[in-house]
Amino acid sequence: MNSTMKTLNWIFNLVLGSMLLFACTQEKTKCNHLGKLPYYNEASFTPIWLEKNDKKVHELHRIRPFQLINQNGEIISDKTFEGKIYVTDFFFTSCPGICPKMTANMKILQDTFLHEEDFLLLSHSVTPSRDSVPVLKKYATNKGILSEKWHLATGNQEEIYNLGRQVYFVEEDLGLAKEADEFLHTENFVLIDKNKHIRGIYNGLNKTAIQQLIKDVKTLIAEK
Repeated sequence: MNSTMKTLNWIFNLVLGSMLLFACTQEKTKCNHLGKLPYYNEASFTPIWLEKNDKKVHELHRIRPFQLINQNGEIISDKTFEGKIYVTDFFFTSCPGICPKMTANMKILQDTFLHEEDFLLLSHSVTPSRDSVPVLKKYATNKGILSEKWHLATGNQEEIYNLGRQVYFVEEDLGLAKEADEFLHTENFVLIDKNKHIRGIYNGLNKTAIQQLIKDVKTLIAEK
């Protein structure tokens, strides 16, 4: 094969690979039909396809230790979610815009997996100075939030913002560059597996995305 043909073949394979990657990113159902989900290692949310027992999985980004306070005034931490699948987002109780819809969609997840012991929800307040424990408790009561299934978290704002931007990457996939103390506001839901790896990011306002998230949670529950 001459150099021209080799170059053309390389370009063809590159384009084909890019098309398949794009398809997997845009429509997971075409790529996880074998009961698998990709891993996400950094803020670009480029999917990484590995077998669960692949040694490389242990080298991937994991949710770091944290400590916050929930709507019952209880200390919650990464240990609370040890061995659990969970979905996380960022909101504030006085939000008049996207947050009510996000909360409604999180409640769909709560109700869908109400009896699934290995599944939890975690919503971080981005205005923790205003969202005190009593405020979160009242919000939870009004929204039908069950504390045994869904934690509303308050605490140190710097810690919460760092978790959002540097640990869960909730804004980074949008290509936004913000200062550490600049207001964090995003509609993204992030799916975390039992080993603290990121396995999906979803638009929390989109009904189709929520249905896909439900399917992906079921995939993780079935994952051996």
